[in-house]
Amino acid sequence: MPSATTKDFHVAIVGAGIAGITLSLGLRDRNVPFTIYERAPEFRDIGAGIGFSPNAEKAMEHLSKDVLKAFKRVANPNGEDYFQWVDGHSPQGELMYKKFVGKDGFQGCKRSDILEAWASLLPAGSVEFGKELERIQETDDGVMVRFKDGSKVNATVVVGCDGIRSQVRHHVLGSTAKSPVKAAYPGYSQKFCYRSLVPMDKAIKAIGEYKASTRFMYNGPDSHIITYPVGNNSVLNVLVVISDSSKEWPKDLVAQGRHTCQGSKKEVIEALQGWNETARNIAELFPDEMEKWAIFDMAENPASTYVRGRVCIAGDAAHATGPHLGAGGGLGIEDAFFLATLVSQLGNNLKAGTALAKDEGRIVEAALKRYNDARFERTQWVVQATREAVDLFQWQDQRVGNDKTKFGEEISAKFEKIWNYDVVQENKKALAGFLRDTGADTKSLESI
Repeated sequence: MPSATTKDFHVAIVGAGIAGITLSLGLRDRNVPFTIYERAPEFRDIGAGIGFSPNAEKAMEHLSKDVLKAFKRVANPNGEDYFQWVDGHSPQGELMYKKFVGKDGFQGCKRSDILEAWASLLPAGSVEFGKELERIQETDDGVMVRFKDGSKVNATVVVGCDGIRSQVRHHVLGSTAKSPVKAAYPGYSQKFCYRSLVPMDKAIKAIGEYKASTRFMYNGPDSHIITYPVGNNSVLNVLVVISDSSKEWPKDLVAQGRHTCQGSKKEVIEALQGWNETARNIAELFPDEMEKWAIFDMAENPASTYVRGRVCIAGDAAHATGPHLGAGGGLGIEDAFFLATLVSQLGNNLKAGTALAKDEGRIVEAALKRYNDARFERTQWVVQATREAVDLFQWQDQRVGNDKTKFGEEISAKFEKIWNYDVVQENKKALAGFLRDTGADTKSLESI
């Protein structure tokens, strides 16, 4: 859906993570001027694995076919058509539930691989590094973004894709150092995790070729394990999630905004003490010393809105969630699809010479309101459902415990609601609403 925009129309994207880069590619395809402002000195990311579900792939396809093609190039083929949950505590590792997803239904890859693949598609000069946000100021004719290096930029729209510790979220929610707003800060979920990319030959020796070749989830008391191959089956992505008996992340780390600290294999082994041989062998795959990752999210103090004037937040900046349903990255791509569509139409509405161009502020806010209305309920539900899911995996839901039938019913319903979301139809509804708000031509709906 090509978009003709005014010369000064410009989208400032703060943050170059999944939501920021995919949004940029969606805007690129729609001829919308944009720049990404990233605080890091270069593209970089952790070497963990990530998976994308069917709804995420559908959003990729309609956001930008290049986004989907790049993912498929680095995605790992699945060895099974099913998600499998087993009892990691029982000696035989009994099957608890199998859910059909199809071999291409939920593929994984190295997070660093997919971000590198997407970043390579960005136009030259579209990313500025070393840009740490200082403040955002809305003016009569746009938004001024100031950075700590003293530079500033004017934009028509600002999208905060700056992750779980988002500074743009502080602006959207009106949180300041003197008057902090709780929802501007992520909360500790009382879970932490260890993750590693294990060479496949080492993984096969530890747990066998079959278990290393496909997706497995191991449920048990107060912990759970997820494993799946990535890197074209060269490595096994291993994630162990553990309930924190202390219930608190160290206050000094919270004050520093740090979600990691020094950890050890010993802690993993102790958490899985009494589990079956496969689980204990997985624990032995970790190095003796490594980082421990706190799992923070936005469940306890969710944002009341994702929009303020000409500024909005997307991805983890808006609705950070734990990894337990494999949905967080996909939600960011859905956000990007909605924003690319609405902002593209916004550019059309503000073309020089149109009557709507004289009412720019109202038109921009109308577009972002439609984004907020379309995304808020679904994304907030996923954040809460993810909290509920980890309780199911770790046998902490007293209604379910380790009952196989109840577990299957509960977890299947959550995945179905995430996967079966019609992102294209909902996008059309949001765009139709925006077109009605502005009295614009509804022919734009045909090209989504």
